[in-house]
Amino acid sequence: MQIQGLPVGPLQANCYFISKGEEMVLVDPGDEKEKIEYVIGDKKVVGILVTHYHFDHIGALDYFLNKYGLKANDKIKHFNYEILSTPGHSKDSLTFYFPNENVMFTGDFLFKGTIGRMDLEGGDEKEMRESLKQIFRYPSTIKIYPGHGSSSFLGEEKNGIVEKMREKISSFLFSYTL
Repeated sequence: MQIQGLPVGPLQANCYFISKGEEMVLVDPGDEKEKIEYVIGDKKVVGILVTHYHFDHIGALDYFLNKYGLKANDKIKHFNYEILSTPGHSKDSLTFYFPNENVMFTGDFLFKGTIGRMDLEGGDEKEMRESLKQIFRYPSTIKIYPGHGSSSFLGEEKNGIVEKMREKISSFLFSYTL
C-alpha cells in the first residue's frame, strides 16, 4: 500500500491517496479538485473516506462522489481497515485504522503535537478524553496521518499528551497553593 498526501484549500487540509496496484482510495478530498485529479492520474478510485464533515475536509467531496458513483465511508473491497468513532473535535469524527500497514488517518482528532480543537460546534472535551483513551489502547508504533500538518507516531503523541496533562495539573496545583 502506498500513501501520498496533498495539502489543499485555504486551511491546507491534508487529502490522502491510498493506492494498491491500480486502485486508489481518497481520504478527505477537501478542495482543489484539479490538483486531486492530477494525483489520481489513471488510477481507479474505488472509495472515499471522510474523517469528519467540516468544510475544509469535504469541499471537493460531492464532485468525486458523483464522478465515481461512490458513497462516502462505504466499505471498500481489497482494503483492510477499521472505522473508529473518535468524537471530540466534532460529533462525526472518525479514525481509519489500517492494521496490516500499521497506519491511522485521524483527521482533526489527533495531530502531531496536539489534539483537535473542541471549541467549534460539535466539539466536546469529555468525548475527546474518551476518544483519546480508546486510541491509546492501540500500538505506539502506528503511524498517524492527521487532517493538517505532518505525520507522526501514536507513541509520540501518547507521551506528549500525557506530559501536557501533567503540566496542566501541576500548574493548577501550583497556582492553587499560592
